[in-house]
Amino acid sequence: MQIGGPGARQALVLLLLLAAAGVSAAAAPPAPPLLNVSLDAVPELRWLPVLQHFDLDFVRAAMAYILGNVPKWVHAVIRKAVGDLEGFLPQPFTDEIRGMCDALNLSLADCILVNLAYESTAFCTSIVAQDSRGHIYHGRNLDYPFGNFLRKLTVDVQFLKNGQIAFTGTTFVGYVGLWTGQRPHKFTISGDERDKGWWWENVIAAFFQRHSPISWLIRTTLSESENFEAAVNKLAKTPLIADVYYIVGGMSSREGVVITRSRSGPVDIWPLDPLNGAWFRVETNYDHWKPAPEKDDRRTPAIKALNATGQANLSLQALFQVLSVFPVYNNYTVYTTVMSAANPDKYMTRIRNLG
Repeated sequence: MQIGGPGARQALVLLLLLAAAGVSAAAAPPAPPLLNVSLDAVPELRWLPVLQHFDLDFVRAAMAYILGNVPKWVHAVIRKAVGDLEGFLPQPFTDEIRGMCDALNLSLADCILVNLAYESTAFCTSIVAQDSRGHIYHGRNLDYPFGNFLRKLTVDVQFLKNGQIAFTGTTFVGYVGLWTGQRPHKFTISGDERDKGWWWENVIAAFFQRHSPISWLIRTTLSESENFEAAVNKLAKTPLIADVYYIVGGMSSREGVVITRSRSGPVDIWPLDPLNGAWFRVETNYDHWKPAPEKDDRRTPAIKALNATGQANLSLQALFQVLSVFPVYNNYTVYTTVMSAANPDKYMTRIRNLG
């Protein structure tokens, strides 16, 4: 068999990797609903049009299941302090949560807890990469243990200001934060959990110190930052309730970075360096300067798939295929998103493992 050239050989290697993982390159997993949230509406009412597209009994059942995984002492602390929390939690998030809770007939304390619980278990893979022409691509898998519920609650949201798309993100019904998002013609962001232990103890302490939840900061950055540099600065320096990895892609060559965060500030900034061959960065849930654990090494298969693809062949579709290689794509993967700030209309989310 004749193989036409380096690009064809690299494509064949990637197809063989996908075949070994039991993934068909022609498979077409479904897209989530694409819905609008108007930021011109009062916060309490913004999400009500979204809720109308879902079975509210199912939403309540999903929230009850997630709350069942929160330690009982955390329930007690939040319920006792919910009155104080209302006074200092950042807006518009608190009022948005309150509006959805009223519609669902749930307590504000429980809805705040659900939003915090989503912050605790986001095992993910994120990739930011630059092709040979200087175009930036960004992709992510989001892995959660509550997948049976969350796959049915996943939604792409266009956040509108003055009738125009201010930013786009992927989230779950009932959750006001974003782990994945894009500000058109500006930048893209994803977040990956960085678990340093004693998660709930540290989070509750930082929460009462008025530190930002991880996903709320992504959304605030998408709303407020005007360019890649400003987004990186805000994501690196804003105090958080937990450690995290923020992955950011921009509009121009070399505008790609992995920010390793502690609660207080940046631990490491790891930018693209294409002039020296580093045309992609892969982040899972472990510090990039340390070996990935053998029991959860998604990093090495992702790197192999990217190298098999090749910088010259990089595209959003190729990146989606990289994110479909096992174990980068695994039984916990809820959705895959690929995006490029320079081509905001190409933002694409697909729900994985559905059915």
